[in-house]
This record gives sequence, C-alpha cells and structure tokens, in this order.
Amino acid sequence: MTTSRHLGTVHVDHTFTVPLDHNRPDDQQIQVYAREIQATGQAGRDLPWLLFLGGGPGAASPRPSGGEGWINRALRDYRVLMLDQRGTGRSTPVDRRLLAQIRDPGAQADYLSHFRADAIVRDAEIIRRTLIGDRPWSVLGQSFGGLCTITYLSFAPHGLAQAFITGGLPGVCATADEVYRALYPTVILKNTEHYDRFPGDVDRARAVARYLRDHRVILPSGRPLTVETFQALGNMLGGTDGSLRLHYLLEDPFTGGTEPSEAFLFQVDRELADVAGGPLYYLLHEATYAQGREATRWSAQRIRGEFPVFDAEAALDSGAPILFTGEMIFPWMFDTDPVLQPFRQAAHLIAERPAWPALYDIDRLRDNTVPVAAAIYHDDMYLDRGLSLNTAQIIHGLKPWLTDEYQHDGLRTSNGAVLEHLLALINEHP
Repeated sequence: MTTSRHLGTVHVDHTFTVPLDHNRPDDQQIQVYAREIQATGQAGRDLPWLLFLGGGPGAASPRPSGGEGWINRALRDYRVLMLDQRGTGRSTPVDRRLLAQIRDPGAQADYLSHFRADAIVRDAEIIRRTLIGDRPWSVLGQSFGGLCTITYLSFAPHGLAQAFITGGLPGVCATADEVYRALYPTVILKNTEHYDRFPGDVDRARAVARYLRDHRVILPSGRPLTVETFQALGNMLGGTDGSLRLHYLLEDPFTGGTEPSEAFLFQVDRELADVAGGPLYYLLHEATYAQGREATRWSAQRIRGEFPVFDAEAALDSGAPILFTGEMIFPWMFDTDPVLQPFRQAAHLIAERPAWPALYDIDRLRDNTVPVAAAIYHDDMYLDRGLSLNTAQIIHGLKPWLTDEYQHDGLRTSNGAVLEHLLALINEHP
C-alpha cells in the first residue's frame, strides 16, 4: 500500500487480485485497484466505509483534486473507497494491448463478457471482506455505478449497510430496445431546448453537416468526422453545461473560411474522446441492459430507425434542424474510429451474444431490507425517468427524490447538496 496526502486528505492505494471469471476462481486472475480517502483529521478513526461506484461502463473512478463537494461531504462521516472498476484505470485495463494477448475475436468477446455489473459486484465483495471482514459497508452509485448498486442489492445485500444512487436507477425489467425507445424522445427534447436557447446554432449545425456530407474530413486523432460522428456530439447535452459547450463549439466552426477550422476539429476531437476512457465503454454499453436470452443486436441503431427525425440527410433536404444523438453506441463507430477498429469483430459478436447472466433479482428487490435513497433527475438524458420511477416502486423501502434542479451530473456539480439530500432521506424515520 502507498500513502499520500493532498489538501487535507490522506490517500491510500489498494490493489486486489480477483478472478476474471468468478465462477472459475482458480483460473485467470486480474488486478483491481481502489483509492482509499480519509480526511486528515479523521485518519485513524474507525469510520464506516463508503464504496463509490462511478459512471461508465469503462470509465475509471474520478481522480480527486480536493475540490469535489460530494467527497468533502462524505468524508465527514465515512472513509471513502474509490474503485477503478475492472478493466478501467489501474485495474487490468481493457485496451488495444489486450489484442496482443488475445487474438481470436471469439476469445476477445468471451473475455469482455466478464466486465459487467455482476462481476464488478463480486469484486467489491472480495474487497470488502479483505478490508473489513464481515462488516457491511455503504455504497454510492453514480450513473452506471447506480446500475451496479442495484445488482449489489440483488445478489449481495448482506454486504450493504446503506445504498445511495444518483442518476443511476435502471429499468430492471426493461430490455435494451425498451431503454432506447424511452430515451430517444428525451434526446429530441434536449435538442429542442438547445435550439430554442441558441437559435443561431440551427444554421451553423446544418452548415457543418452539409460540408461533412460533401467532403472527407479527418480529425487530428485520425478518426473521420462524418455527419453521424458530428451528431454523436449530442452526448454533451445531458450534462449541466453541455448545451453551452455545444454552442461554443458551433460558434464559428469555419472561422471565416470555407472548410472547418483546425481549432474546431481539435475541439470536436476532445469532446468525442471525453465520452469515456477506453473501448470498454463502447463494447459493453448495450450489454449493460442485457440479461436472459435476448441479444441486443445493436439496439440503439435499430431503434433509431423508429425516429426518422435523426436522419441528417433528410433534414438537409427538407430544411429541418440537424438533431444530435445521445448516449448511443452504433456499429459504424467500430468502422471509423482507429481506437475501436481492432475490436470490430468482437463488438459484433457481443451484440449477437444470445445469453447473458441476470443482473437483477426482482423478488429479492421486492423484499429488500437495505436502506436505499435515489436521486432521479427529471429530464435525465441517460436514464429514462419513467423506467427509474418504475424501479423505485419495485425496490422495497427505496426513498426516491425526483428533482428538476440538477442534470445527470448533479452529484459532481451540486457541491455536495445531492449527497446531503440523500443522507437526510436515509436518516428520516420510515
């Protein structure tokens, strides 16, 4: 273990060895990293633990800089453990180096099938028992971490003293098709709100799309900037400042010239790269909704066909606004992105994978005894409000907080207020 100090906190590095496949514990092993954080004044006290499960899938746990309001609030009552979920950050990462070890696409797909919420929860249980034995701990799940938290409540509730969820209450009975069918109308709403706020962006976005339709443009990373890639910038619209960032990006994409400026292309590249930390996000995004015997079969692409307003070619012909897409993964991404191209065959195999383990136990959730509080954001672009509220009805004792005060990133942007509210909910009398 390595210990360091930073702005009133003490950090301790932990590394654990866990099975790749928990059903075959004696076979291949991987490493999982977690960062323990305590307030300097609390160091040495036997505070309860709070496990943080962050967004993704495929994104490492945030690296704290000392200004995170929710961490400061949590450290008043907890010793916080920031987990790099398997395959991310310092936890045996899934990247292109993996292909040098596993060359067969079928073997790659099999390997990647072990990086969903069910495996993450079993990792967490090994870590909990290693650190504190039989004592339960609390968990805070943000976004995809919330999905993991519901899996935790389903299969290892004995390990939990409390559970907090922010923008991560999934539709536990929903298929991938049902998830995207619910999300696309919210993405349309976010586009409408953006263009109402910045009406000049309608013509600017159309000008960019028209140019990309007629010309081949390569981003600095080597990724082609196609019309569909341009539309994928809409993933920004779900964040607190996402609409403003998109507007600034579109302010002057041609900078007085006849082709997109270098500054514009670099900005686009940065925004696209910021979506996630690596290929795992793209490879397993739809698989986070898969359970039972139904393949996802590129659900976001298929369901998009039910919403023709996203057809940029038709919009250019008719004079309609170009609509940006949201948090959707499309098969063409594995054809165009140099980082993803080596995983193309494995991605198609994962999309056609016919059987996935269950992620949720509905009967156990109905009988839940763990105190749970969940923030549900009214216009969340990443998790449908209706599906979240349905799940809130299923999980016994869950205290929902439906709010329009924050966006999906409210835990990060609220300076601790979201966590404070959930703590108060948990501590209320039934």
